[in-house]
Amino acid sequence: MQKKIQAHDSILALIGDTPLVRLNKIVEGFKGDYYAKVEALNPGHSSKDRIALHIIEAAERKGILSPGDTIIETTSGNTGFSIAMVSIIKGYECILAVSSKSSPDKIDMLRAMGAKVYVCPAHVSADDPRSYYQVAKRLHEETKGSIYINQYFNELNTEAHYKSTGPEIWNKTNGALTHLVACSGTGGTISGTAQYLKEQNPEIQVIGVDAFGSVLKKYHETGEFDSDEIYPYRIEGLGKNLIPSATNFEVIDEFVKVTDEDSAHTAREISKTEGIFAGYTCGAALQAVKQLNAQNRFDKNSKVVLIFPDHGSRYMSKIYSDEWMEAQGFLANDQVEETPKIQVVR
Repeated sequence: MQKKIQAHDSILALIGDTPLVRLNKIVEGFKGDYYAKVEALNPGHSSKDRIALHIIEAAERKGILSPGDTIIETTSGNTGFSIAMVSIIKGYECILAVSSKSSPDKIDMLRAMGAKVYVCPAHVSADDPRSYYQVAKRLHEETKGSIYINQYFNELNTEAHYKSTGPEIWNKTNGALTHLVACSGTGGTISGTAQYLKEQNPEIQVIGVDAFGSVLKKYHETGEFDSDEIYPYRIEGLGKNLIPSATNFEVIDEFVKVTDEDSAHTAREISKTEGIFAGYTCGAALQAVKQLNAQNRFDKNSKVVLIFPDHGSRYMSKIYSDEWMEAQGFLANDQVEETPKIQVVR
């Protein structure tokens, strides 16, 4: 009898069911136990694989997307990569409006995946015709047979994590977690995951991570959109200059703000202590935990799950470049040589 070959039908079958990895050295001396949900082990190297597949397959079921059509989206890079990956397998064209804040690594990866990329200025208002939101809308209007994912205002963004990330964390912790820490950009990841977890145990504390220069934390606390909070910052995929409807603020207990500099250094520290090649927002999530630990917010019984959204390879020209770090002033006062120098043998 011929033996069956053990193989997946496509790369898309590998999306989801990412592991929890215990953090050790970087949280040494902290009260409680800490676990990273390593979303870089999705085939597209980020949590955005989940929403790309979920939203596209929902559009297929509704009959509004057929092979040969075009998928259009705004992205800081990760969602775009995931959409491009799904589009290749399913036979769609892909057009992406990308923030100029996105790393050159991300933009090059999008082009390598066959996407047509429009790079839009990052530091303009959301209603500016040059913003990536408005450019994507215009491209959708101009492109026959296209759909616009619009992850910031798409409830399927949140639903994807309610149906996958939340149950995975609950099951892998056997319901023992006490805290969830996750970055908030579109808000889909933290909202969908938190909604599921809160339904299982309302006592779980959900902590959102926001950036200085973003409006999310103040809006959560006051219900006020304060444009004076907005100013340029460097972290990609974290914070917002608008209020995404994909964010369910009711299931988030509080927000913690982190700086660009601290998040960059913490991401590099994760890589060097835990062997997890961490993206910029991974550093932001752990930086928030550091700040909360300094405030004695955890105890010996705390079981803290952090969502690590993506992979460090997407930031080689940014946080993993000493030259970029120095240009931002992030290494100016640092007496420690962070990255070993290359030794050339002649």
